[in-house]
Amino acid sequence: MAMASTTSAAVLRGLSTPFLSGSRTALNAAVPKVAVSGAPRRLLVVAAAAAAPKKSWIPAVKGGGNLVDPEWLDGSLPGDYGFDPLGLGKDPAFLKWYREAELIHGRWAMAAVVGIFVGQAWSGVPWFEAGAAPGAVAPFSFGSLLGTQLILMGWVESKRWVDFFNPESQSVEWATPWSRTAENFANATGDQGYPGGKFFDPLCVAGTLKDGVYEADVEKLERLKLAEIKHARLAMLAMLIFYFEAGQGKTPLGALGL
Repeated sequence: MAMASTTSAAVLRGLSTPFLSGSRTALNAAVPKVAVSGAPRRLLVVAAAAAAPKKSWIPAVKGGGNLVDPEWLDGSLPGDYGFDPLGLGKDPAFLKWYREAELIHGRWAMAAVVGIFVGQAWSGVPWFEAGAAPGAVAPFSFGSLLGTQLILMGWVESKRWVDFFNPESQSVEWATPWSRTAENFANATGDQGYPGGKFFDPLCVAGTLKDGVYEADVEKLERLKLAEIKHARLAMLAMLIFYFEAGQGKTPLGALGL
């Protein structure tokens, strides 16, 4: 009971930090001053370009209240098309958390979709029966595997949880001394959820490596963020379809006639 109370207090303190509870600030565009030659010096007010209209998740519909155009979504997040019918992102703190959760689930889903197709194509065993197949590689009992997964994933997920509320706090040498944590796992992009760096971007698709130092390319990173979230959402939708197919005893390859 005492541990639960301590954990709850820590979470509440985290939710009240400036990182999570930040406020929206108005963006004041600078008004350039232009001198006109051949005439008395005067100031010309140059109108700022109109902000690009927010994209809508319903084609050809740009308005319609918070169902179509929620006021708490400003289009700054990659893949933000105003879809939040339940209002989950009204609180800026939880909006950050839900985006983090969407990224993690989407990345797992992308890996799972590839694994399901490749696994069945290679072994011929449906993905929902792979663990029970006689020829399955399972040197441990189910209980041993479950316990090991809970311990290992619990350790990693607890570190991710703490790092979410206190960014960069887990990039310290004592956490994993064998892996040079500060060098390999530090957030090289400076953006939550996109670590980059030599370890997470070894091919430098979103940055460059100069004299052993990783430098993020903001323009490339923004394009990749949008591409990733689109693929992640497709993969999560695909996994939902796979679950329905499995309930009917079907597989993705079988549904495709392969």
